[in-house]
Amino acid sequence: MRNKPVFIANIGQLLTFAGPDFPRAGALMGETGLLRSAGVIIDGEKIAFAAGMKDAARHPLAKHAAVIDAAGAVVLPGFCDSHTHPVFMEPRLLDFQLRARGAGYAGIKRKGGGIISSIDGVRNASLRELETRVAERFGRFLSCGTTSLEAKSGYGLSLEAELKSLSAIARAAARARMNVVPTVLAAHSVPPEFAGDAEKYTEHVIREILPAVAQRRLAVFCDVFCEKGYFTPEQAVRILEAGLKLGLKPKVHAEQLCRYGGARAAAQTGAVSADHADFCGARDIAALRKAGVIAALLPASNCFLGLAKYPPARRMIDGGLAVALATDFNPGTSPCWNMQLVVALACTHMRMTPEEALCAATVNGAWAMGLGGTAGVIAEGRQADLVIFDARDYRELCYYFGGNLCRAVIKKGEIAWSKAEPAKPSGGCHLKFTRPPST
Repeated sequence: MRNKPVFIANIGQLLTFAGPDFPRAGALMGETGLLRSAGVIIDGEKIAFAAGMKDAARHPLAKHAAVIDAAGAVVLPGFCDSHTHPVFMEPRLLDFQLRARGAGYAGIKRKGGGIISSIDGVRNASLRELETRVAERFGRFLSCGTTSLEAKSGYGLSLEAELKSLSAIARAAARARMNVVPTVLAAHSVPPEFAGDAEKYTEHVIREILPAVAQRRLAVFCDVFCEKGYFTPEQAVRILEAGLKLGLKPKVHAEQLCRYGGARAAAQTGAVSADHADFCGARDIAALRKAGVIAALLPASNCFLGLAKYPPARRMIDGGLAVALATDFNPGTSPCWNMQLVVALACTHMRMTPEEALCAATVNGAWAMGLGGTAGVIAEGRQADLVIFDARDYRELCYYFGGNLCRAVIKKGEIAWSKAEPAKPSGGCHLKFTRPPST
């Protein structure tokens, strides 16, 4: 139990994202709640006060608080990554090699690569082996500033392997210093034993896998890969509605490879998010907005695949649709755990402003995984999840790419990761950073 509050002092720029308690859309995505020369006071696991430095220093809790001197650095809410696939054994290096030689998504699948190629590794691994891999990956996310993360199954594709995958997530989450929200993605592809019969496998997911997952309370969300050659919009709706009856909230992989109907399935089932959304048209955007579905965009995948087309973020934001950003971390198409790269790509390839990109990676990311009332905002009573970045201006987070500007991660009021020194026990956080360099 922490024995004293924590005072993060001398913050150069503090982006609070204070505002309404719902996903931000339109012009609201550009409002960062920026405070210059600021301080934040943490009491227990919650934020007690966030204001200008003079007011923060006068707060009653400041006098006896443990001090973290930010030395003019930028502070943001922890990143909220709402779409990841961390449960696999080995990277898909064959896919990478084939793609470098010009093979496409379908061609890689025909040659034995793609989603199916990860199945054997998951099915043959022990629960402990999977847990170890997932825990290691959670640590990498954390070191880049992610404090809340959605984690999917989907490389097992059998009752036993899906339960094992979700159990590995649960066990790794129990010792991770981040919020982890689990998703069952049993409808990721049709496993080999079903010989391409998507309809038969759909019934297996509905009758066998989802009830077992729900009974064991291993997932919050149910997701479907709605694409040609995988699951039709009609099959997606049936799976998601079956999940809803079991208490599993819907998510959809939608319109990634072509305009196929995934957005329509998301809107019809009231999904929390429609993810990828590369080929969403004007009608899709309007339907998602009307249904209150967040578009979770995953530009690191487009970058890694060498695609010229990216999701139409500008049209979505201008059309009043709430947009989130996520890594899509997975072994085949997006081996990226750094949300800093994602916000940079959003600005350079999707015409999002730095303010919109950072909002999408924090506030809206939290809403896209059901944590809108907990994470993504620096405000009184919210969970104390903050990141100190080695920058003088928040726009540097979108400007510099390919590295890690994170200096320290504070999770539930405690130092969870620090470039300066290892995390200390409760009440022992007296970090002082040098001033960020002028670059």
